[in-house]
Amino acid sequence: MSIKDDLQSNFRSEYLKARVNVYLTNVYLMDKMNQIIKPHMLSIAQFNTLRILRGQYPKTASIGLIKERMVDKNSDISRMIDRLFLKKLVDRVECKNDRRQKDVKITKKGLEILATVDALEIDLDNSLRHLSASEILELNRLLDKMRE
Repeated sequence: MSIKDDLQSNFRSEYLKARVNVYLTNVYLMDKMNQIIKPHMLSIAQFNTLRILRGQYPKTASIGLIKERMVDKNSDISRMIDRLFLKKLVDRVECKNDRRQKDVKITKKGLEILATVDALEIDLDNSLRHLSASEILELNRLLDKMRE
C-alpha cells in the first residue's frame, strides 16, 4: 500500500513524504521486532545490548563500548545492564584496570535467547524478499546517504 493511501494524506513535498515514509516504515519494522522479542520480555534496547555483547563474546565489554555501539544513543545503559543482570542474561565483573567500572558479558541464557530470536528474525528478513538484491543494496545506500 502506498503511504498516500495508508495515511490518506497529501504531502506538501516529496521530501516530507520521504521523511514520513521512513518514519512509518521504522514503526512497522519496530512493531514486528517487538512481537518477536516480547515473549522473552526484552525491550528493543535490551535486545540491541545483548547483540552487542554477543559480538564481543567470549570477551567482556565496557559500559562505554556498549553505549558507543547502541542504535538508540539515549538509552540508560547502566540501568539496562542491571535489568539484564536480574534476568540472568548478562554477568557483571569489576574491571581489572578501573575498579569503579564494570565489564559486562552475555550469559549462556542470553546467547540462547538470541539464537531463538535469530530464527524468528529470518521471517522478518523474508518480508523484504520482494525487493531484488540490487534494490536492497540501493535502499541501504540511500538510507546511509540520508544520515550523512
